[in-house]
Amino acid sequence: MAISRTRKEELLEAYRQQMAESSGFIMAEYHALSVPQMQDIRRRTREQGGEVFVIKNTLFEIVLQEADVTATEELMTGPIVVAFAHTDVPSLAKLFRDVAQNLEENRFTIKGGMLEGSFFDAREAAAVADLPTREELLAQVLRTINAPATQTVGVVAGGIRQVLNVVKAYADKLGEAAGGGETAEVAA
Repeated sequence: MAISRTRKEELLEAYRQQMAESSGFIMAEYHALSVPQMQDIRRRTREQGGEVFVIKNTLFEIVLQEADVTATEELMTGPIVVAFAHTDVPSLAKLFRDVAQNLEENRFTIKGGMLEGSFFDAREAAAVADLPTREELLAQVLRTINAPATQTVGVVAGGIRQVLNVVKAYADKLGEAAGGGETAEVAA
């Protein structure tokens, strides 16, 4: 079904805005997906901080050309769905990989995408899906930052413990010396 020129301009503007606001995208070819399946993909993508669009190839080619990105003919064939990542591309790549694995063969095939201005193909999409997500990276950074602090606390606590042990030993020694002298006086 043909769409009007006005509607094409509206769609192009929406895609341009998504390209400008996102850190990248992941795209897949889909066949015979039901409405509930597509709604599930959209919901899960929103939960990951992204937006999904079923895009007409010619319109998407225009947006890519405007962004100085050249897509291969192989990427721009068949019905495509594009998920723009507003947080991180790896989480959407993982989501798309999960969807592709849970559907029957060739109903949802990852074609590639773009990460920080670099295009990647379907083979590289698997590597992108294996990258840690933003949350995983933040956890790693926090563990790295926290490790020296934990070690420092251990060293300081160990030093304080040693000083307290020396003071206690000295106090015990003084107590024994004072206690031994009292018993000698009482006996005399």
